[in-house]
Amino acid sequence: MTQSSPQNPRPFDRMPDGRQVDRVTLQDGPLTATVLTMGAIIHDLRLEGVDHPLVLGCPDIATYLGAGRYLGAIVGRCANRIGNGAFRLEGQDHQVDRNFRGRHCLHGGSVGTDAQLWQITDLTAASVTLGLTLPDGDMGFPGTMQITARIMVDNSTLSIVLSATTDRATPCNLTHHGYFNLKGSDSIAAHVLQVAADHYLPVDDDLIPTGEVASVAGTPFDFRRPRPVGMSGYDHNLCLSPEPQALRPVALLAAPEGLSMEILTTACGLQVYDGAQLDRVPGLEGRIYDAHAGMALEAQGWPDAVNHPGFPDTILYPGQRYSQTICYRFSR
Repeated sequence: MTQSSPQNPRPFDRMPDGRQVDRVTLQDGPLTATVLTMGAIIHDLRLEGVDHPLVLGCPDIATYLGAGRYLGAIVGRCANRIGNGAFRLEGQDHQVDRNFRGRHCLHGGSVGTDAQLWQITDLTAASVTLGLTLPDGDMGFPGTMQITARIMVDNSTLSIVLSATTDRATPCNLTHHGYFNLKGSDSIAAHVLQVAADHYLPVDDDLIPTGEVASVAGTPFDFRRPRPVGMSGYDHNLCLSPEPQALRPVALLAAPEGLSMEILTTACGLQVYDGAQLDRVPGLEGRIYDAHAGMALEAQGWPDAVNHPGFPDTILYPGQRYSQTICYRFSR
């Protein structure tokens, strides 16, 4: 491991079992990111000349594991929801952890990648690589999975490269669950969003996809032209493509009369969540995050794909390598 300075990494807090959580600071040009070893969390993100954090973050590990769950973390091994926490794979039925409303699996279960301690395998002034091993049977999922997250800053771009391998066929859907607020305001309702998606996935009352792939035309999910986010309770997958693609721009989030952020990804879906369920979450600089305090734009595979043969495949097999790239490019 190459360390960028004697102060990197530095202690941040401790896990409930006493293990130390470190933080590293990455900087290149005007952009500075702080990353935690728990959950590979992007704890803070700053752009020179902007007087507020660009992301939501928590002051301690207890908050990240409580009211601030998933903020800024890498979530998996299977991001988003699996209906009834159940799926059939290679002729075998699997029941995984049901941590969402007691009925479904969310973000890999109650102890997903966001709540685990990752190991730093490489560190430079502008990048950190973290690794995590999920054992066979973890949260009920088959296969020992080796996961790597490389997080880097390059001038005004934050990039995340996720990769994974497995020794048994298993669902694999990883993403960065950052919440962005480009204005430093209490709400992102006035932020303007544009997403290059002609279709979205309708969901039931438990936010599980029905299986339909519907046109966004004439719906609240039509962001093909930029418009304000508002407060409509978004927590839906917008379908970017029928399968992963080469890295390309897919979305733009802009604060009113201020900063904008372009999202580029290789993923085929973008979960748009307006933070409606945030409730009195202690945040950075003494802030308190309430509903709509930040916008999560999670590039990933389509949710519950393991139970919908017509959705893009999210199964990783031995001998394959899962790879996904997400970039956030800031401009004024």
